[in-house]
Amino acid sequence: MKLTVLGATGGTGRSVVSQALDAGHAVTAVVRGRDALGLTHKALREVVADVFDATSLESAVAGSDAVLSALGPRGRRDTSAVCSTAVRNVVEVMRRTGTTRIVAVSAQPVLRSGAGEPLWFRATTRPLVRALYRTVYADLERMEEVLRASGTEWTVLRPPYLTDKPATGRYRTAVDASVPGGSLPRGDLARAMLDMLAEAATVRAALGVGPGGR
Repeated sequence: MKLTVLGATGGTGRSVVSQALDAGHAVTAVVRGRDALGLTHKALREVVADVFDATSLESAVAGSDAVLSALGPRGRRDTSAVCSTAVRNVVEVMRRTGTTRIVAVSAQPVLRSGAGEPLWFRATTRPLVRALYRTVYADLERMEEVLRASGTEWTVLRPPYLTDKPATGRYRTAVDASVPGGSLPRGDLARAMLDMLAEAATVRAALGVGPGGR
C-alpha cells in the first residue's frame, strides 16, 4: 500500500514508518524539515508540510491508499489543537484527492464512560488525569468528532500511557471500551495502526488498544 504518515518524527510515528517499510509499504512521511527522520529507504519519501495548512498537505496525500495520524500534543499545556486541526485539514485533502482510509491515534481517557476500566481507576485516576490534561483531551475529542462527520473510512485507536519499551508484538483491542494494562509500548501501537488497515470491521469504529493478546 501507499501510506501517508502524519507525526512521522514522533516516537509512535517513527515506529509506524519503520514497520510499514519493513512490511513492504511505500511511505510518505510528513515532516517539518528536510531529512527530519534521518532515514534512507527506497520506499520512503519525506514531504515537508505544515499540518495547519491543508494546501501544503496535498502533495503528501495525493495517490495514497491510506493516511495514518500518529500526531500528539507536545505536553499537557499545548493549546495548538494540533490533532483536531491536522485531521480536519487532512480530511479536506482526502476528499479532493480521493483517499478514503484513515487511522488516527487518540487516547484512552477520551472514552468518557470508562468502559473496561477497573472501578477504582474510574473513581480516582481517571478524573485526575482528565483534569490535568483537559486541553489535550478536548482536542482529541474534537478530532474524533471531525472523523465521525467526515464520511471517510476512519478508525480511531485509544491507547493508555505510551512507553518507549521494546515492542512485544502483541496487543488487544476493544470496541468503545478501554483495554486494561496501564501502558503500551509505542511499537505495539504502531503495529496495531498498520493492522487496522486490513481490518474491515474496524472501519468507522473507535477502539481501545492495550497490552497482551495476539
